[in-house]
Amino acid sequence: MENILILPGDGIGPEVMGEVRRVIDWFGTQRGFDVSLDEDLVGGCAYDAHGAAISDAAMEKAMAADAVLLGAVGGPKWDNVAYAARPEAGLLRLRADLELFANLRPAICFSALADASSLKRDLVEGLDIMIVRELTGGVYFGEPRGITDLGNGQRRGVNTQVYETYEIERIARVAGDIAMKRDRRLASAEKRNVMESGLLWNEEVTRIVSAEFPDLALEHVLADNCAMQLVRNPKQYDVLVTDNLFGDILSDVAAMLTGSLGMLPSASLGAPDAETGRARALYEPVHGSAPDIAGEGKANPIASIMSFAMALKYTFDRADDADLLERAVMHVLDAGFRTGDIMQPDMKAVGTSGMGDAVLAALNELGK
Repeated sequence: MENILILPGDGIGPEVMGEVRRVIDWFGTQRGFDVSLDEDLVGGCAYDAHGAAISDAAMEKAMAADAVLLGAVGGPKWDNVAYAARPEAGLLRLRADLELFANLRPAICFSALADASSLKRDLVEGLDIMIVRELTGGVYFGEPRGITDLGNGQRRGVNTQVYETYEIERIARVAGDIAMKRDRRLASAEKRNVMESGLLWNEEVTRIVSAEFPDLALEHVLADNCAMQLVRNPKQYDVLVTDNLFGDILSDVAAMLTGSLGMLPSASLGAPDAETGRARALYEPVHGSAPDIAGEGKANPIASIMSFAMALKYTFDRADDADLLERAVMHVLDAGFRTGDIMQPDMKAVGTSGMGDAVLAALNELGK
């Protein structure tokens, strides 16, 4: 039996994860997906209950789970809590303690939603980029860090961008493996022109690809130019690998090419276990907690549902089930069902549960 820990989190997290539960139940009853579900707190709700963004008990569950499904964390209610206890600290602890060094963020533009993008249809229709972001190193974790009072009315904020060879090697291998299964094109983004860490990144990615993935076409691009190219001609990229900071920025740029953050899933993976071969994994939608619509039944659950599809593919080796779920989502969009964030003229307006109903109906139709 598989073991999934669900962390709904804050804002719209519980609503969208409720629809994911319904989808998981469908795969259990209709496709023989034998799974045990557990649930706990993360983010602001965990702070309210325990005084920390995630409790030690919840972390123990996460460490034991085959996969963790997370909704969203944060909101203005917790703007003034101590920095170390902020809701986002729960997500950072999950990534660090589970050693989830590889973040996979697909940017896919469904044909039915091409007109919802801020770019012209011909630039984004058919877009399918996989951004591979290093997740546990770089400026978000580097030392020294902090804010220092200089004693003369001035303060200094310091964060350190630091990478070691092994960190670059392992993320390059993940990106290389993915690129080999796609179009065999890999682009690597850094700032080697002004940052020594970028120069090291460039050299190590080149070495790994040359030695281990000689059939890949490798391109190096400066991160600022990459941001420009993503809005100029995004389909020139297939797989893009980059560091923690630039990955955070570039994946959000790519996300908006698709029309809505509410549509995009992500996966964060660790190293495969030496005995089982299975890696620890966290799956979550790219969108935030959207406190302005929380509790109103308006949130788009597709990103969370598609995150579960990634879990089926990358953790549970159920590629056929993942494909079925992705086709069901496309079927729903082609049929004109829309939540508010992707609403278009003459389409069928639905809320969170209505979109979940539509996906389940599509699964019943396509899964016969």
